[in-house]
Amino acid sequence: MERPLTRETSVDPIMSTEPFMTTPSRATWRDYLNITKPGINVSNLLATFTGFWLAGPRSLDLTLLFFTLLGTALVIAGGCTLNNFIDRDIDPSMARTRNRPVASGKIAPATALRMGILLTVAGISVLALGANPLAAVLGMIGFFVYVMVYTVWLKRTTTLNTVIGGISGAVPPMIGWTAVTGNVDLPAWILFLILFMWQPPHFLALAMRKVEDYRAAGVPMLPVVRGFMETKRAIMVYVAAMIPSSLFLYHTGVVGKIYFFTAIVLGVIYLVLSIAGFFTKDDDRWARQMFLYSLVYLTTILLVMIVDKVPPVAG
Repeated sequence: MERPLTRETSVDPIMSTEPFMTTPSRATWRDYLNITKPGINVSNLLATFTGFWLAGPRSLDLTLLFFTLLGTALVIAGGCTLNNFIDRDIDPSMARTRNRPVASGKIAPATALRMGILLTVAGISVLALGANPLAAVLGMIGFFVYVMVYTVWLKRTTTLNTVIGGISGAVPPMIGWTAVTGNVDLPAWILFLILFMWQPPHFLALAMRKVEDYRAAGVPMLPVVRGFMETKRAIMVYVAAMIPSSLFLYHTGVVGKIYFFTAIVLGVIYLVLSIAGFFTKDDDRWARQMFLYSLVYLTTILLVMIVDKVPPVAG
């Protein structure tokens, strides 16, 4: 099922002035909330808390936790807002995104630009002052990869967009860990690896379901450029690589056997589902199952990390 792109985007996502000329309709508080993509923010904050919780002692430093989560949330909100601003030329082409506040004209692009910059600067400042400078640096790295590397560049040019762009989504647990320890230790890198491996299967399943949207917008997602069979192979490879990645965390001593065996079960189920894709006659149904299970997998494995934390040895 090799089907090429049928449209190319020629509008500069940042410098284009045409979208600024549209007159926005009246925006509500929900529009200003939605532009920050709260669903993405919540899932990333769960990952941030997991890193924070695994790095710390039994008793939480609630003040540090507050500033860590607040700073991370503001940076993510800023990045998502700027994503809405940059993608204002292609979002109207896709049913999934055409009702976003900037694409639909509810929020003016210039307003979104100012809002995104303000939220990001505030978030980095909160992390630097309320946690530590290294946490702020990690926040800036995640922001830069998401906005400049992924949204501006890779999303419009290569099928590797969701792979390299996945760096940004894997940073939050590292921020949480670093806020407590002031260091990027081995468990933090493994948390990063787990989330990095998780993202391609998650987003490629979504891309299969929305393949015609991406084709219409000229976005070179893997199923658009290389077809469903190649996408299924990529999903299977990343899922297979994610299983040992998830087990490495047990060997660092920060989680126990409950996590270890749960990670095996969750991973095997995920792998079996990915292999089933090669035998299905309903690609859309299978992609939907894979997308939903990816959410179940991530939420469950993070919660089990939290529950089965091994307390640090005193002294």
